[in-house]
Amino acid sequence: MTLQLFDTSAREQRDFTPREPGRVGIYICGLTTQGEPHIGHIRFAVAFDVLRRWLEVGHGFEVTLVRNVTDIDDKVLRKAAEAGEPWFALTYRNERHTAAALDALGVLPATYEPRATRHVPDMVALMETLIEKGHAYAAPDGSGDVYFDVRSWPDYGSLSNQSIDDMANADDADPRGKRDPRDFALWKGRKPAEPESASWPTPFGPGRPGWHLECSAMARRWLGDEFDIHGGGIDLRFPHHENEQAQSRAAGLGFARYWLHNAWVTVKGEKMGKSLGNALAVRELLKTTRPIALRYYLTAAHYRSMIEYHEGSLEEAASAVERIEGFLERASRRGEIARFAGAGSDTHGLDAGGPALAPPFPAEFVASMNDDLGVSGALAVIHDTVRAGNIALDDGDDEAALDAAAAVVAMTDVLGVNPLAEHWHHEGDAGAMAAQEALDALVRGQLDARQAARQERDFDRADAIRDQLAAVGIEITDTPSGARWALARRSSTDTSSPNSKD
Repeated sequence: MTLQLFDTSAREQRDFTPREPGRVGIYICGLTTQGEPHIGHIRFAVAFDVLRRWLEVGHGFEVTLVRNVTDIDDKVLRKAAEAGEPWFALTYRNERHTAAALDALGVLPATYEPRATRHVPDMVALMETLIEKGHAYAAPDGSGDVYFDVRSWPDYGSLSNQSIDDMANADDADPRGKRDPRDFALWKGRKPAEPESASWPTPFGPGRPGWHLECSAMARRWLGDEFDIHGGGIDLRFPHHENEQAQSRAAGLGFARYWLHNAWVTVKGEKMGKSLGNALAVRELLKTTRPIALRYYLTAAHYRSMIEYHEGSLEEAASAVERIEGFLERASRRGEIARFAGAGSDTHGLDAGGPALAPPFPAEFVASMNDDLGVSGALAVIHDTVRAGNIALDDGDDEAALDAAAAVVAMTDVLGVNPLAEHWHHEGDAGAMAAQEALDALVRGQLDARQAARQERDFDRADAIRDQLAAVGIEITDTPSGARWALARRSSTDTSSPNSKD
């Protein structure tokens, strides 16, 4: 069960071996909270949530996941100025929108979610180390800017596989104070037009951190000088991650041992973004789409593959979720299917005492997940198991059906799309369960009456009972072991009632 991950730095798939046996440290670049998140923003969190779940359940690792909040940068200040509000009010509001979006899509809470503005002392200490080692310098004009000297670090460009001479100039600060136009800002001296609240004192003058310095300092604070995995969107590979790696290693830190990058969500081949006018805010989509269907949509493609959003994308995802739900609903009437610790309970196979009994993962599912998180293959196994389970139910083989259901619960829990997981249900589900039991008793009575009519060869009466049930949205399936019923599945965009004449 060797897990292999594609390491961007090595440009190949590598066996994953944690720095410390049994423990994994992950740092992923969170959002810059200058606006409300759309699904392109959120994809990274879903992708690394799957990684985390598989590390925990599939391999029994204790995972520490740090996901930062970039709550101060040029974009935040510009957006706040445009809106005519304090920058800290804007960023905090969007931080709450982001947290709500992640929670709605079942992304597990980070072990810690540090804000950049809370880690200025760590950043100043890292800057001072870089200056002492000859890899950084303060601008000679007294502006308060501090830059990283890219030519002082021979390995600069290795992550993105570029030579310095082929790189574009760094446009993050006034180039007049730079030794080389490619040198990037560690610290930005306060400008007269900027609010005083967006400035912190340092030995180099008041100002605020550069974007790249923020993540290096926060990763070091919460994961140590060296940790296992650094992740984020592929658009961050350069310059952000290249600069993070350079400044951290130039300071003498081991930093990340593996680099993982997820691809974008695109619309008509273009990266989703507000500047293109094609952003789909999570909050708006959830008004018409079930959260589990949106989660399925963002999970279904391999994390390094682009997701092309098109009309009908979410309906396809909703249909796939409904097929899984339909099988689990049928199977639940035959017996208890959450028979393994953690199955369907959001504990992911772990309890406070350590790993629980291994969930019933099919070998093909394990192989796909261990092959750089091959979710496409893993989902194929899930749907194959659903089909086999439905056949077993039709044939009256309850044992095989329940085994299939338990496997489906375990596999979908790893991907965060387990329909039985507590997350997808509301606090009032105790009442919903009672209503379900009452409905089952009523329908069973009708099915018994229909069966009696058929035995008496009163087929008109039997058909009338079937039609009455169909009229209120109940589908009947005749199997060798007797009639089965299920609520008719409607499109996620169909909000009409079963009796609607529209």
